Amino acid sequence: MMDDKRVWEFERSLWEASEERYHSRVDDECVMALSHAPHLVAGSDAADTVSGTPKWETVTFSDEVIKRPQEGLIVIGYKVEAVKDETRFHATCTSVYRRRAHEDWTVVQHSQVVI
Repeated sequence: MMDDKRVWEFERSLWEASEERYHSRVDDECVMALSHAPHLVAGSDAADTVSGTPKWETVTFSDEVIKRPQEGLIVIGYKVEAVKDETRFHATCTSVYRRRAHEDWTVVQHSQVVI
C-alpha cells in the first residue's frame, strides 16, 4: 500500500518531472482534462501533452484529500501553486492512480481547473 506521504511525493514528482518520468508514470489508458489546448487527452497523447510542461521550481499543495475506494486504486484532490521564474500557476486538481504491480503505480486520470 502506498502511504499518504508517498502519494504526495509521487504527485509532486510529476509536477517536477522530466519527460522520461511522464512516460513511465502516466498510464497508457490515462485520461486528462487540462487547462490548455487540446484540453482533453487520452492514452499515449496524455504523456506526450504534459511532457512539454515546464519543470516547476516550487510546487505547493494545499487542501489535500486522499481516498482509497478499493485495493490498488487511489484518488486524490488538491490545490496547487506552481512557480517557475515569473510564471505562477494555480489550479484545483484530481488524480487517480492504479497499482499495476507491487510498488508500481501509474496515473490513469488527472484533471486541472485553473483558479
